[in-house]
Amino acid sequence: MNFQKEIHEYIISKKDEMIKTLSELVSIRSVKGSPKLEMPFGEMPAKALEKALSICDNSGFITENADNYVGSADLNALEPELAVLCHLDVVPEGSGWNTDPYTLTEMNGRLYGRGAIDNKGPAAAAIYAMKAIKELNIPVKKGVRLIFGTDEENGSSDLKYYMSVRKMPPMVFTPDGSYPVINIEKGMIRLNITAELAQDSCTRKIISIKGGEAVNAVAGHAEAELSGFTADEISKGLNFPDKNIQVSVRENGKNSILSVTGVCAHASTPQLGSNAITALLKLLSELPIESISQVSLINNLCTLYPYGETDGSSLGIKCSDERSGELTLVPGVIDFKENKLELKNDIRFPLSNTSSEIICKVKERLSGYGLDTEILMQDEPHCTDESSPFVQTLLKVYESVTGEKGSCIAIGGGTYVHNIPGGVAFGAEFPGEENNMHGADESISIDSLLKTAEITACAIAELIK
Repeated sequence: MNFQKEIHEYIISKKDEMIKTLSELVSIRSVKGSPKLEMPFGEMPAKALEKALSICDNSGFITENADNYVGSADLNALEPELAVLCHLDVVPEGSGWNTDPYTLTEMNGRLYGRGAIDNKGPAAAAIYAMKAIKELNIPVKKGVRLIFGTDEENGSSDLKYYMSVRKMPPMVFTPDGSYPVINIEKGMIRLNITAELAQDSCTRKIISIKGGEAVNAVAGHAEAELSGFTADEISKGLNFPDKNIQVSVRENGKNSILSVTGVCAHASTPQLGSNAITALLKLLSELPIESISQVSLINNLCTLYPYGETDGSSLGIKCSDERSGELTLVPGVIDFKENKLELKNDIRFPLSNTSSEIICKVKERLSGYGLDTEILMQDEPHCTDESSPFVQTLLKVYESVTGEKGSCIAIGGGTYVHNIPGGVAFGAEFPGEENNMHGADESISIDSLLKTAEITACAIAELIK
């Protein structure tokens, strides 16, 4: 493949610079915040975008900030035919880290920090990939654009805005998934399950429940505050059968806090996690709570969301197909206070179904338990033709750089090109690599960071030559 050797040597020579760039991006806690003037997703995502565009400015690219929704960096003044799409927002850090999540830390050949793999590491790799094209003077006949978004983790409203004011190039790939090429993504639904209970004067009752950090992640922590129970009373006989679930109880004035720690995981692969929310609900169902309405609610939730179930069977939505796999369901965030419940769900469903079909079944099932349903997001499954020249070129690049067989794969949905016709995910996770995406100690290996930059540069060189 043309220029592969030169690109490889260039990327290796820029290792320290690339790590420094990633460190600068990771240091910004770009979790979605409250909107501010000219900052639709809060101050920190806007700050991360400013930093990325500054780096691109200093690299000689043509940059633009689309109202702090999305930023872009063009290689040249030609109309872009290719876009490499990254996002700079991250999910909250959660608990359980062995390093500071916002200080990039190198250990044993890996780089640890929130966003290291999702998606700041790949964004840094994309910047240096385009720098390689520019500084090596690789001849191109078309334009290429790096696009940096700031709201991927919360529904991609940034891209919706961007595509209303700018034209997306005809070829788009995102290093927001896995290699070789992801061409099929499940549909995505996010629902807020709500209920409001009557107030009562019971002594032994739940004051509040809180758990989860992001709707698109298996909850790693949840806790309930209870009145009328001592910590010793709650602790007696307290034993959860799954060793991945850690339980503790502490006093909080006259009340007690029942705390559960599980294992975080991405909502597309919930079987890799242990959900602290459903574990907590199970434990609460075993306590002698006096409030009849609270007992009913907790028992209903345990029936609909039994611990360990991830396929939606109890909601009546279990389904699968050969191409895209089975439906997954994650109750990711719970908030119960003043007898009002909000339980946010993430559902990923296969090509064989529609969002309307799934939502209709959920509403029907929940209505029988006195629970209401609010639709937060619904996206149909995404599929791009694997025989297209665009996809075939990406596969050939992957094979040439890695020496491994390239093929298309289907995932649980949720890459950044989900609503872009013809778009695919191309990296940055390599097969079999563990990186704790959305969990504690998220990381990327230095080798993978460099290899992603090399693959991205080679793909750019081949697609716009």
